[in-house]
Amino acid sequence: MLNRTQIGCLVACVLAVPALLPAAEKLTTGLNEALTRDKDKVVDVLVRKKQVGRSRTPFTDFELSRLLSSVSNGVGIGLATAETNAATGVARSSLQLVKKLNNVPVAVIKGKLKDIEALAKDSTVQSVSEDRRLGAAMIAATTGVGARTVQNYGWNGAGIGVAVIDSGVSLHKDLRAPGCVGTRVVYRENFVTTENTVEDTYGHGTHVAGIIAGNGACASSASNQPYKGVAPNANIISLRVLDSTGRGTDSAVIAAIDRAIELRYTYNIRVINLSLGRPVTQSHTTDPLAAAVENAWFNGITVVVSAGNMGRSKTSGMDGYGTVNSPGNDPLVITVGAMRDMGTTSRTDDVAASFSAKGPSQIDQVVKPDLVAPGNRIASTLSPVNPTLQASLAANVVPQSSTVQANSYITMSGTSMAAPMVAGAAALLLQKTPSLTPDQVKARLMKTAYKAFPASVTYYDQTTMTTYVTYHDLFTIGAGMLDIAAAIDDTAVLGVWADSPSAMALANGQVTVAGNVWTEWQNTASLFAFSKVWPGTVLSGTTAVRIGTSGWGTPGIGAFSLLWGDSLLWGDSLLWGDSLLWGDVAKTGDQ
Repeated sequence: MLNRTQIGCLVACVLAVPALLPAAEKLTTGLNEALTRDKDKVVDVLVRKKQVGRSRTPFTDFELSRLLSSVSNGVGIGLATAETNAATGVARSSLQLVKKLNNVPVAVIKGKLKDIEALAKDSTVQSVSEDRRLGAAMIAATTGVGARTVQNYGWNGAGIGVAVIDSGVSLHKDLRAPGCVGTRVVYRENFVTTENTVEDTYGHGTHVAGIIAGNGACASSASNQPYKGVAPNANIISLRVLDSTGRGTDSAVIAAIDRAIELRYTYNIRVINLSLGRPVTQSHTTDPLAAAVENAWFNGITVVVSAGNMGRSKTSGMDGYGTVNSPGNDPLVITVGAMRDMGTTSRTDDVAASFSAKGPSQIDQVVKPDLVAPGNRIASTLSPVNPTLQASLAANVVPQSSTVQANSYITMSGTSMAAPMVAGAAALLLQKTPSLTPDQVKARLMKTAYKAFPASVTYYDQTTMTTYVTYHDLFTIGAGMLDIAAAIDDTAVLGVWADSPSAMALANGQVTVAGNVWTEWQNTASLFAFSKVWPGTVLSGTTAVRIGTSGWGTPGIGAFSLLWGDSLLWGDSLLWGDSLLWGDVAKTGDQ
């Protein structure tokens, strides 16, 4: 049996052989379809560079020059831009470099589809994708996950930088430094080309930042600090990619990730929070958004991503399975689903939120989410610039009182609110043990997650008069619910990768979970045995998707073969149409 090193070498050697794939196989389905309609249409695309093994090296100037000039029949060498083409008048292809990234193996290129098709034939190109649109997807909650216990021992995220890639972070009072002076929002930059501001005019990013690092002390005088975040002394790096309506693009998010990598030493950025996403339309091995998060991971930044809010989807009888968004489908990142904390400080009554997206991921069947955290009806900081969500969710604004200043907090639901719980927890772990790698942070959070849940929970939506049954299985709650205190107390250190495994359908209709990393854990360290992360019958059988010590019968969605059947082609038209671009704020939380 090959060990991990041998497997890694084998994979690297295979990838080192130049692929001679035809252009059609490197282009996404959407681009191939567009080619049949109008080859002269000008579009922006994301070109992902072919990599060897786990390396993620960006395009060099020479590579881009050669790539662009080769399509123009070798006329000239140089980075083609709209400005240089206009200035020189040189006749060349329509391809122009829109953005070159310094830390991510992706370039944004504009041109006619026929020239983009020719570009895709180059052996250095892994894939070519559309620049897709995407969207933004406490006291009881933070106490339930153990944050208050940890804070009482002095762990508060001090010195750790968390990059919030979102709709911006405005300078809320609770994001000030100790003593309510200055600010812990140490850097702000805007990547939204249609709006020239660093302020959070949507309201999502400031809410997320408050869950991560709000101190609950500067806009509220309540003695119990009910709006205190998980890591209340961490620093926030705000990278604005979503506009005032909560929408953005892949290219903006990738550029923001690139900047976070660039600034990682300046602001000690150890964590990125991505409470946003879009439908999975291609494998994570070719998705440029996945390449970006992987590069951050390999540069020592723990990436935390929300799972999405399509858990109530009834499409094709799937009951929300297979709806985890991108980049949450990437096996490296920590993908987070949402729990209902039931308004109590105890975790024993917490259950999965009905809206929380479920795995496995489309196309690659990666086991997601990795864990869950409170994300239902979470009160956190409200952007002070009269954001869009303040008007659309006016009833959710926490009213002014003798202890709470007016328009300081708002309640929201979604896996967007669960992800920053985990991002804050990662900041606490890294404050205590700065040497931890992203894989070690992920492994420790999953290993120590709380795992005692009932087989299922039922939620009745009075508005739609619909009953939702949510099963606490592997594809719904992952390794279990975040337990920060247990993670802080844990001292085991993983020495290998912590990639999320993949699920596979067997010929008999059962499901098995496989991944080299879990085998490695089991073989090299009993502390990381598979059963420690996912207890119960996990390796085969219909109970593979159930967490617990006993079999709970057949999966809640009936036959898991639905996820792998030939009749289900997971294109854009199955779960999401182009007109349905969803954010990561649930319309309503579970009541």
